[in-house]
Parts: sequence; structure tokens; C-alpha cells
Amino acid sequence: MWFRSALFVVIAIGFALAAGFIGAVVPFRIVIDLGQNSVGSLLQIIATAMLTATTFSVTAMVTAYSSATTTATPRATQLLVEDPTSQNALSTFVGAFVFSMVGIIALSTGYYTEQGRTILFLGTLVVIAIVVITLLRWIAHLANFGRMSDVIDRVERAASESLIAYAASPTLGARRLETIPRSAEAVWADEVGYVVRVDVAALDRLAVRSHLHVYVNATPGRSADALHPLAYVVGRMDDESAASLRGAFRIAAHRDYEQDPRLGIIALSEIGSRALSPATNDPGTAVEVIAAFQRVFSAALRTERDDRVRFERVWIDPPRLETLAVDGFRPLARDGAAFVEVQIRMQKCLAGLREADPKRSSAFETAADDALERARAAMARQDFKALRAAARSAWATETPPRAKPAG
Repeated sequence: MWFRSALFVVIAIGFALAAGFIGAVVPFRIVIDLGQNSVGSLLQIIATAMLTATTFSVTAMVTAYSSATTTATPRATQLLVEDPTSQNALSTFVGAFVFSMVGIIALSTGYYTEQGRTILFLGTLVVIAIVVITLLRWIAHLANFGRMSDVIDRVERAASESLIAYAASPTLGARRLETIPRSAEAVWADEVGYVVRVDVAALDRLAVRSHLHVYVNATPGRSADALHPLAYVVGRMDDESAASLRGAFRIAAHRDYEQDPRLGIIALSEIGSRALSPATNDPGTAVEVIAAFQRVFSAALRTERDDRVRFERVWIDPPRLETLAVDGFRPLARDGAAFVEVQIRMQKCLAGLREADPKRSSAFETAADDALERARAAMARQDFKALRAAARSAWATETPPRAKPAG
């Protein structure tokens, strides 16, 4: 966010100062009878209004971040911070404020000629138009910014993008890792944190240049610490090669959505679990999360996989569909075990995903079995009968999920 704001500030300062320079060098005259220091008055109004608008915008954004953290999941906050509409609004207000301040200071020092003052006046009208349009868009955006539906939609988009990218190329163009040779040498990270990105192309270039085979151990989303090395390497590796290998892994204190398909699934699951807590007791939000899961997994299952190996000397073990299904559905099955409406929606979702790709249906069938077992232990008898009937109808099989009614 700071970069965009700084860019707008630089543009504003350059525009305000360029008005005097342009007014002195243009070969023709553009002079408007402004009268009674109208430019200065307009700039003072803009400065006061933009300082207020900036304070209001920052307060609204911080409130939205806090609301998402407390009612949804802290993992959604980074998606709100990256919101382009709020960044543009704040940057525009800060830039307009700086423009007006620079203009006021330049006017008080006699920096502008008459023609320069006219150009500044015209530029001020343009700035006012930009500010008004931005303010109207920002007010409309605030009507939904940071609310539960907005947070779910943002997390769903992030989860869908990363999961589709994973489905298209699970190994990021490398070979699929099956086993690591016993002769392989471990390479450890210089710092502790989460791996948020792996530059597989850089690893392959290093492997070709140094005649190595690289077996990636810390894929995006996994921790890099004293227990988990970044990679295992077969071949002779010097200190320079080891430093280059570490440089291909970007490590941060927090996970990132871009290359980590599990993070979006976990974040959606956290939203649903929090909604099912006794303090919140909002099964409707959990049902919305399950519907989001169905859209995310369905899009990934429809994605055509590219199994071409572009990086011959790198091996990666990608997350498995079973792991993703557990990340998404187990917390909801656990925390929503007593909610019949949540369990029915989950059975319908899992049955639909089974039909979307019957060849990979075992992960969803296992999740359905687990959900029914948890519901059997926590749900009233009549509710479980309704759930059992809904599960039979959804799965439409002669041998539906295995849980039996209580008693």
C-alpha cells in the first residue's frame, strides 16, 4: 500500500511544481482572470477536506481489518490489505492533500507566474474531479468492504486461484518426488519461517550448472526450520551453490496464498469453524463456506492437468487431494457435528464433488464417512435420521457412507 501512496505523492508534487515551469516556457499565453486568490482558496479547501478524508479512510480500513480478524479469520486480513479500491482511494486522497500543500507553499513564495497560476488552477479542477469520482467509488465500496460475505468471497477467489494453479501443474513443472536417495545431502534455511514461494526454474538452472539433482522438501506452505530442510541434493555442492539454492526459496513469517493451495482451504475452513462456535452460533455462514468449497474444488477438478516436465533435475512432492479435503471438511465436520443443516449441506457438497471426478472420489467419500461418524456421536436421534436420509439421497448408492444411527 505504501508504494502506491508514495507514487501518487510524487506525481502530485511533480504536477504542482511543473505548473510554474510550464507556464514560463510555453510559447503561447493561457491566462484566466482568477480574482481574489481563488486558486489558493481552492487548494486550502482541498487540503482540509483531504486530510479529513484520509483519516476517515484509514479508520474505515482498520475497522474492516479488525472485523475480518475477529469475525472471520486473521488469514483474510492480507486479502483486505491488497484490495485495490481501498489502496487507490487512500493514495488519491494523500496525493491530493500533498498537491494542495505544495501548491499553497509555492503560491506563498511567488513561484508561479500569471500563466503558471492559470495552469495550476486548471490542474486543481482536474484534481477535484478525480477526488470526487474516487470518493463516490470509495463510499459505494465501503457498503460491503470487510463484511462476512465480502471476506468469504475474497478468500474463495484466493483459494480458487491457487488451487486451480496447483491442479494445472501440481509439481510446478518439476518431476514428481517419490523417494529421496539415501546419498542426498540436506540443505537448511538460514532463517526460520514459512516457505511462501519456490523458484523451480532457478533451482533447475542451478542443478544444470552444478550437475546436481534437487529434491525439494519444503514446498510452499511448509515450515523451514531445524527439523525440515529446504531440499536434499545429490551431487557435489559448494558454498556458493548452497547459497543460490537457498535464494530460490522465499521465506516469510506468514504464509501466502499465491503458491500455497492449502492456505485458502484452511482459511475458508476457519471461517466456518468460527461461525459454528458456541459464542457465534451461525450455521448459515458455515453453509456458505461449504458452498464456497464446492465451487473451489469443482473448478480445480475441471482443470486440465499439464504433466509435462520442464525442469528435469528438480523433484517435488505436491500436496495431495486427500490432504486438501481433510483441511477443508474435517474442522467443519468436527465443529458442526450437532448441526443437522450443516451436515446435510456437507453431504450434498461431497456427493457433488464425487460426481465431478469419480476417478478421485475416495477423498470425498472418506470425508463424508468422517462427517457422518462425528454427527452420529453428537446429534439427536431424529436429526441423525434426517441426515442419514439426506445422505442416502445425495449419494444415491446402494452402500451409502457407513455410519449407523445411534442406538
